[in-house]
Amino acid sequence: MRRESDSLGEVLVPENALYGAQTQRAVENFPISGLKPWRAFIWSMAVIKQAAAGVNCDLGLLDSERAEAIHAAAQEVIAGKWDDQFVVDPFQAGAGTSHNMNVNEVIANRATQLMGGKLGEYRVHPNDHVNMAQSTNDTIPSAIRLGCLWRLEELSSAIQNLVDAFAAKADEFDDILKSGRTHLQDAVPLRLGQEFGAYARAVERDGERIRRAAEGLSRLGIGGTAVGSGLNAHPEYPARMVAKLSQITGFKLTGSEDLFESMQSMADAVAFSASLKTLALTLIRIANDLRLLASGPSTGLDEIRFPPVQPGSSIMPGKVNPVMAEMLDMAMFHVVGCDTTIGLAAQAGQLELNVMMPVIAHNLFEAMQVMIGSINAFTERAVRGLKANREKAEGWLAKNAIVATALNPLIGYARGAELVKEAQARNLTVREVALEKAQSGQLIHRESGLPVSAAEIERALGDLRRMTDGGIV
Repeated sequence: MRRESDSLGEVLVPENALYGAQTQRAVENFPISGLKPWRAFIWSMAVIKQAAAGVNCDLGLLDSERAEAIHAAAQEVIAGKWDDQFVVDPFQAGAGTSHNMNVNEVIANRATQLMGGKLGEYRVHPNDHVNMAQSTNDTIPSAIRLGCLWRLEELSSAIQNLVDAFAAKADEFDDILKSGRTHLQDAVPLRLGQEFGAYARAVERDGERIRRAAEGLSRLGIGGTAVGSGLNAHPEYPARMVAKLSQITGFKLTGSEDLFESMQSMADAVAFSASLKTLALTLIRIANDLRLLASGPSTGLDEIRFPPVQPGSSIMPGKVNPVMAEMLDMAMFHVVGCDTTIGLAAQAGQLELNVMMPVIAHNLFEAMQVMIGSINAFTERAVRGLKANREKAEGWLAKNAIVATALNPLIGYARGAELVKEAQARNLTVREVALEKAQSGQLIHRESGLPVSAAEIERALGDLRRMTDGGIV
């Protein structure tokens, strides 16, 4: 161990740790979950520290030797070299002071080493140099925004791959006729491809919502320091920081028009989280649809079959379960839970600051991580390998009496309902019953009062695919 000190006194820190006294206090104070910061949080904070060193140097507030050392140390953190040094539990001191100081101390100690000094010597000081012109209160919300933007393309790519996989299945299954179902009861026909095309479009629209919500994250309140006034920051610092961060990250960033608001409000994070939840709910619905369509195979719908990726039971031989859809459900339930936490934390801010930012950060980054991993796995190990069971799908359709809906223009709703009941009672198809009655002259046109011919019945019910294209058949 080595001895370090902070404003409260001396602290024993592990000898080779890059972090220092305040991080060690946080480790001792918050042995809560065993969780550590997500990579996106580490990356985004290091980017801010690197940008700040450059801006403060350009403004003549930080000497070039220290600025270069901070830049180099931050670059190592950005590259992931020191991830094991970020050790503060997400459930920590309000606002994220402990995480901010963890980053400040790691970069300060590493910069000190790069300048030829020893750990704890702090030729580069965590507060005076690495944290210059900053506060936890403006760096943490800015880091949340940057971290989400950093993973946005990865998430968007996962979503698009799923869209493409569903669209490919829509093309592959386009000629398979099946029974529609509403209220889990028989409905008019559609094509299996139409069902999958709707899944593709639903996921695509949710992806568009996520990208629109992410636009709000590009507005940074950096430079507000403690309460939004910008105390201890150069007047040019906020605008220069936005420009520097845009240069480093490649993101199209803008400065907040009201630094006080950007410190008080976490509404942009809430809106982004809500867009993730919307996709999660869509994916839960689709996963459950697919589980239902794959049910059986002997005693269920069995219209589609998942690729068998693992045995389904420890006791029932030969059982194969829709495990990837089950996984997706569980993952998306977790995302919905993350959103609930974010919402509760966002409304719990008081006056000039939201002190619940650490749990907002953790849950946003966790939701994105879980989404990316689960969507990729579901796409590759479930959707791409899905097979249609044409025989079963078309077999169910053949038994579906609700195709009588196509006769409504001829015989009206009430007479059609009678046909459905009779077909079900006699275990015949509606087509069989309708032809029988047409041949005996018992079916009457609802408008003309004349008998309906067998040819008209065949035209309405003989080609079920025509019923899937809309219009009056």
